[in-house]
Amino acid sequence: MNLTAKKNNEFVIKSEKWDTEFDQSRAWRARIGFILIQNETIIEGDMTRLAPEGVETHFVRSKMPVGCTVENLASMQSSLAETSKEFMPEFELKVVCYACTSGSVVIGEENVEKELLKGNPNRKPTTLITGAIRALQALSVKRIVMATPYTDDINTIETRYLENKGFELLNVQGLNLKYDSQITSVKPTYISKFAKAVDHPDAEAIFISCGALRTLDVIEEIEQATGKPVVTSNQSMMWNCLRMAGIEDRINGYGTLFRDH
Repeated sequence: MNLTAKKNNEFVIKSEKWDTEFDQSRAWRARIGFILIQNETIIEGDMTRLAPEGVETHFVRSKMPVGCTVENLASMQSSLAETSKEFMPEFELKVVCYACTSGSVVIGEENVEKELLKGNPNRKPTTLITGAIRALQALSVKRIVMATPYTDDINTIETRYLENKGFELLNVQGLNLKYDSQITSVKPTYISKFAKAVDHPDAEAIFISCGALRTLDVIEEIEQATGKPVVTSNQSMMWNCLRMAGIEDRINGYGTLFRDH
């Protein structure tokens, strides 16, 4: 180091001129932002796990009262614009996703995207339910079953939402769990058992709804047991965000969707 002496024994450091070399950091392909609910504990790990090399995932949290109820989910709409502003202003995010399946259907995709654009007008907005719908469309299926952890009032709203998107739901079953602490603790082996029990002979695909369920480890097992593609919230959310970011990687180990589409 070069020290330039000053009076009273003080000094300043004067660095040499360096020709610093830069790259695009770890996010040389894309950065994707996810807005989580306050009590969410599963999605961060799942998105990091699914992110291919060169893709970084970033997270902020939206305020929500405790308990997965229609009223609590609807209350998040008013804070989404401000929450979306909390992402790093210096870095480009290719996509910003509202990462709550039930919240997406209660508030509505268009309403969520409108709020996200208020906070981040230059970043592509999407929602978790959008990813699930696009995934089912990519698989060219119409007749599906849906397994959820939700209470039946939320199940009814989501069923109607999917029917309005052109799907026929042959069976819908919920675990009637109200709290994230319950939903995140459902054993993956039980999720597999539950999904297979909800299946219907005429269904073309199985949709397991809710980002708080630990589904990634059982997608392949359910597909092998039923012979049908399985779409889950977190799997389809990341698949959709990657495709929106222009990343077409095929990833093994997470079902037909990621492997073939």
